[in-house]
Amino acid sequence: MAVTKILARRGGLAQAIAYVVNGDKTEEQVLTAAQGCSIGSACAEMQDAKIRWNKTDGVQLYHIIQSFRPGEITPGLALEIAQEFVREHLPGYQAVIGIHTDREHIHAHIVFNSVNQLTGEKYHSNARSYYQQIRAISDRLCREHGLSVIMAGESAKAISYVEWLRQSKGQPTFRSMLEADLRDAIRDANDLGHFFLLMEHKGYEIHHGGRLGFRLRGQDRYQYPGRQDPLFTEDGIRTAIQGNLEQIEAGLRPVLPARPAYQPYRKHPKYSGFLALYVHYLYLLGKIEKRQYPPRMTPHLRQAVMRFERYQAQFAFLRENDITTPADMAAFEQRTEETLGRLTKQRTLLNVRKKKRQPLYAALADAEALEPSRALYEEGLTGMEQEFEQYMKAVKLLEDSGIPQEMLKKEKAEVYEQLSEVNREIRAEREKWKLCREICRQTPAMEQDIQKTEEHQKEVREHEHRRR
Repeated sequence: MAVTKILARRGGLAQAIAYVVNGDKTEEQVLTAAQGCSIGSACAEMQDAKIRWNKTDGVQLYHIIQSFRPGEITPGLALEIAQEFVREHLPGYQAVIGIHTDREHIHAHIVFNSVNQLTGEKYHSNARSYYQQIRAISDRLCREHGLSVIMAGESAKAISYVEWLRQSKGQPTFRSMLEADLRDAIRDANDLGHFFLLMEHKGYEIHHGGRLGFRLRGQDRYQYPGRQDPLFTEDGIRTAIQGNLEQIEAGLRPVLPARPAYQPYRKHPKYSGFLALYVHYLYLLGKIEKRQYPPRMTPHLRQAVMRFERYQAQFAFLRENDITTPADMAAFEQRTEETLGRLTKQRTLLNVRKKKRQPLYAALADAEALEPSRALYEEGLTGMEQEFEQYMKAVKLLEDSGIPQEMLKKEKAEVYEQLSEVNREIRAEREKWKLCREICRQTPAMEQDIQKTEEHQKEVREHEHRRR
């Protein structure tokens, strides 16, 4: 398996080549090769190509790194794969290859000229070229030579190089431990509030916001596993608790199933007000996208083309909520503000309730999370004094409260579930309010654009008529 990475550099061509062919890393330059140039004069030959095609500015070189799993490949095979990769992916580009064996994992370095010496074309790197060319060719060459590859959908696709290296050595990473704890909590939880309680009792602090964040007590930063896997978002966790986690992970069921409401056939209505304005405007934008509209347009309209999907979403919002006139918009906005006020008040009451119980909730989590430390301390293991003291304080606080722990756990889970639901409703209502304000702000500009467009179309038609 090879983990690939490409770096663009605007200078330091000689230094990059010297690093790639470093004798201390390449067994006295035995594990080196070149394409379109010689290793000894590679820098000068690449500069000559840039001068010949008058392309001496911008990115000067690209640096590709292929890192292989420890013990899976020999240096000779790594050099062969790197040479095949360069021949297939970089025809006409001058390149220098070096296989470094100074680490436990063998890795190939490829530095190549940003200018093609045969065509003068400059190399352009982006996410699409990486996944469809660099990554795809590297994986295919690994398969052809009997090496493993990173399968699509595996967690290794989005992990950092350090995490991949620790996993390849069989060492646990915080991310792998966090995901294992998340799956255990999902399996054991009855609802979302119970899930949060279980995660706190495993020793995690939870950040509630746009994304769910988790960190162990004592860590500086939160981890947001929902960025890479939708299963670990708040909606994904709620769905997994209610459904079958094994089927979701096997790909037999979606994490967030789309359930569009049944819509019986209705005759297309005749729109008016805001809806008519959006239909007309989206029609013009559609014409522009198909290039049926005259090429000249206002700068504002050109920017509007880039926000085409946003306008469609606003139109759907207007239609779903039956908003046609400014009076309808004002009434809907007022209802939204009232709902936001009610939800905010409800959240404040829940937070006050949570704050009053927070010492007990924290003690409940500490008592369960530090239970293993107590056992180790009683066995005589040194270094557990601080954890044991914290555990005893938590237990004493719970005993002094006189509230059974099971009742306290249930109460804590209910509060967390209610807070999560209220926060979700507040986010939804705020999004509606933002849509209302955005629609009110941009409708005058839309009317002006439509007027300018119609005037321009009229001029074009008159010009065509006179020409005929």
